This record gives sequence, structure tokens and C-alpha cells, in this order.
Amino acid sequence: MSGCRYTFIQFLQCVKSMTSFLLRPEQCCLHLIDPQQSLMIHIHEANRVVANISRLLACARILKMPIIANTQYKKGLGPYVSELEAMMEGIPCLDKTEFNALSHSATRALVNELPEPVNTLILVGVETHICIYQTAMGALELGLTPWVVADAVSSRTKANYELGLARLRDAGAVVGSAEMIIYELLGRAGTPEFKAMLPYVVKSES
Repeated sequence: MSGCRYTFIQFLQCVKSMTSFLLRPEQCCLHLIDPQQSLMIHIHEANRVVANISRLLACARILKMPIIANTQYKKGLGPYVSELEAMMEGIPCLDKTEFNALSHSATRALVNELPEPVNTLILVGVETHICIYQTAMGALELGLTPWVVADAVSSRTKANYELGLARLRDAGAVVGSAEMIIYELLGRAGTPEFKAMLPYVVKSES
């Protein structure tokens, strides 16, 4: 595949690793896409999206997973919403005009430089049927698995949100909830990582 970051041997190793089914933190990169102020005010269930992106950011930091981020035409749509902007220290956040974030050369370069075990992009942000969908297709083209967090993405309309998720499933993306991927990555209770993450899980249930 043109532009694929995997050699054939690495591809075979990736296929072999899929027999373990459950993801490990070292296999994953969290990718934030465009939860910007001027866009989020129009998004269906925006508070739900922001809350779950916040939880996943906390989880990724606790588990020491790589994190990358994008904005869409920041000059027009502004920075991330304040709750998320406050959590962005040290995270590369590249501005783009492409809907497929992986068509943006600097973003694709960051993905290509990820540690070799990374084979999954956990996608969060907006909009489901545009940038999330097209970035997921870009991930598939690079030989990566897009894992779309259904309650951490949305669109301006509920219909486009639902249609976007349906198209993503049909195309081969993994779709699940924030809590599903958080517990999958934690793996077990009682660890220091689980204890550090527990307040974020409890907060979501209150």
C-alpha cells in the first residue's frame, strides 16, 4: 500500500498480534480531532463529547500512551474548548485544512514516527461524518486500526453522527464507548494506573 508505515514482516507481526484481541496501551495512540470553541457550540451533545475526551486524555497520560492532536483552520474556528485546552500541555497540536488529518503531511509524519508497537489510533473529536470518518479511512490506508470512541465523537446533527458511525463500522473501523476502551486498556483493578484513573470513572457515573 502506498504510504504504508509497515513493512511486510511488520504487517505479519501485526496480524499475529491481533489474535490477542484485547488492546494494550503500548499498541495505541490517542488522536484528538478539532474539538474547537467555534465548532463545538454547534455540535450535538457537545458536553458529552468534551467530558469523554477529557477522560481519555487523562487515561492516555496515566498509561503513558502517545497523544497527537489537530485543529481545523484555527484562525477561523479558534482553539480547543477551555476544558480541553487546559489539558494540552506537551501535546503536539497541528493546524490543518484537510478533513483527513493523515493527509496533512506534518500529522502523517508524527504518526509514522510512533513507536513500532503502535497499530491503533483511538479517534475522538468532531465531526463524526467528516474529519473522524476521513481520518479513519486514512488510518486504514496506513495499515493502522481506527478505534472510534462513539461517545467522544459527534456531528452538528444527530443524523450525521449516526450515519457517520454506521459508515465507519461498514468500512472496518472499531466503534465502542469511552468506558469500554478505558477498561480494556487498564486490564485489571488494583494497579496504580487503575487507582489513578478511578476518580475519572467515578466522576462519569455521578
